Amino acid sequence: MNSPIEPTILYEIGGRRWARGTPGLAEAIAEAHARHLRPRCLCLPDNEGAEMYVARLMEGYTVKRMPNTGSQHATSCPSYEPPAEFSGLGQLVGTAIVENPATGETALKLDFPMTKLPGRSTLPAAASASSSVASQGPKLGLRALLHYLWDQAELTHWKPGFAGRRTWGTVRKHLLQAAENKFTHGHALLASLYIPEVFSVEQREAITTRRLRQWARAQPKPGQPQPLLLLVAEVKEIVPSRYGHKAILKHIPDQAFALDEPLYRRLGRCFEQELSAWGTDGDLHLLMIATFRVDDAAVPGLVELSLMLATAQWLPVEDGWEKQLVGALVRSGRSFIKGLRYNEAPDQPLVAASLLDCGDAPRPLLITRDRGQSEHMPPDFMAQTIRGDTPLWQWNPADGDMPGLPPQQHRQLTTPLP
Repeated sequence: MNSPIEPTILYEIGGRRWARGTPGLAEAIAEAHARHLRPRCLCLPDNEGAEMYVARLMEGYTVKRMPNTGSQHATSCPSYEPPAEFSGLGQLVGTAIVENPATGETALKLDFPMTKLPGRSTLPAAASASSSVASQGPKLGLRALLHYLWDQAELTHWKPGFAGRRTWGTVRKHLLQAAENKFTHGHALLASLYIPEVFSVEQREAITTRRLRQWARAQPKPGQPQPLLLLVAEVKEIVPSRYGHKAILKHIPDQAFALDEPLYRRLGRCFEQELSAWGTDGDLHLLMIATFRVDDAAVPGLVELSLMLATAQWLPVEDGWEKQLVGALVRSGRSFIKGLRYNEAPDQPLVAASLLDCGDAPRPLLITRDRGQSEHMPPDFMAQTIRGDTPLWQWNPADGDMPGLPPQQHRQLTTPLP
């Protein structure tokens, strides 16, 4: 098997070309931000370049692709993303997810509350399997928000060089970076987002202090709606407690999260498939996204939640068939981006993964879980996923074993410096 060739990606800023990683590039990006210049990514030869913008982050500046332009980049470019229509993202861009290149900020519209009224018990509505325990619509449900953060953190991306390097510490760092400059209900998402630090016995007191400091903003105040916090963590176990049930999360050994009886019952109904797969497959991670409240004693209680399965490499999967496909891609040393469902219903056909090492265009891989779904795929979906005369890779597990994967084709970008 040939090894992938790392491309030389160039930016054009103010009429000058810069190779990634060269001295002076960081200063040029900062100047572009100050002068409101639009860098261009020259990842494709014989092309004027894809327009980008500069966003300010806590650690400095970064060049980001313009909204809805990820598919205009080369598949080997770090700015490449499959067309939004390949996943459930296409239904949300521009409505539930509104990116503003002028400010570098993104507004997110949520379909779940981030406050709780005193004395009111709000139960999440029943939902279909693999969805959030809430109603669905043109806004981001809990599952869709988790998928969006995973996409923005590029935890859906995989290259052979990532093997052995993706830990919870890495996942947490990239998720927090992905939440920067995201706003919802007029407030910074990052201020409400709690993701457990990697636990250390030596740092136990410092970690607890930082956790309680963040949680203090959500403690109840008499006569006022109580702010809710947003949790993203890996589940260790969900077990009975002295009163109701509790979720024990990894890296938080000294603090469980309470579940009341109605929420626990709905958890079992709505996420039976995820819980069953996680309970019988030791290689799977079970991720939880939830809103939670904190009482006067700083004890957290879950209000609404959703679950997501992930492989040992933290790549999201819906079921055993997707795990089999993703496992084959990882073992074969392939470069790909995992597709995510967001708000889409389980029977909606979506691209499970897009191969990035098959030449100039992505190669979509589609799993159809029943014959009816395969026979009734919308024509516009087929037109979006098939490019030119490239056949669609499709696997229906009911029909037999997984087909062979498309062969790799590597290409080096050769845009020269002037």
